[in-house]
Amino acid sequence: MRRIILSIVACAVLSACFPTVVAAQEKSAEEKKAEKEFYESIEREVDRLSGLLKLDDWQVFYVDSILTHDYKAMQGELNDLRNQKVSNLDMLYDVQYRWEDKMYDAFQKVFDEDQWAKYLKSGAARDKKNRDKRRSK
Repeated sequence: MRRIILSIVACAVLSACFPTVVAAQEKSAEEKKAEKEFYESIEREVDRLSGLLKLDDWQVFYVDSILTHDYKAMQGELNDLRNQKVSNLDMLYDVQYRWEDKMYDAFQKVFDEDQWAKYLKSGAARDKKNRDKRRSK
């Protein structure tokens, strides 16, 4: 009789834990998918810049490192603000603009003069001007 009761209790405990384990696995699968998409988007941008600017290997490494670090840091700050339930869009834009400016400045140090001119012509100068304009409002 005691074994039957212990078996029933064990089954009840396991059945209660099973949905939690499954949900944790599903969440980690979703997180893995998001992380994969994150790195794929960085890879596409590195490939785009590499083809457009004819970057050397060391420059490709720096561009990849800059994008990976800065986008992760920007995502971290934005997630912190969302977790704090910040609803002010200006604060979210401020974080985004600050990190985009850091990437802009870091790229200027990595690219040579011709590459920098091409980078600016590809839309970076317009984006910087728009960020500065929105920030001044």
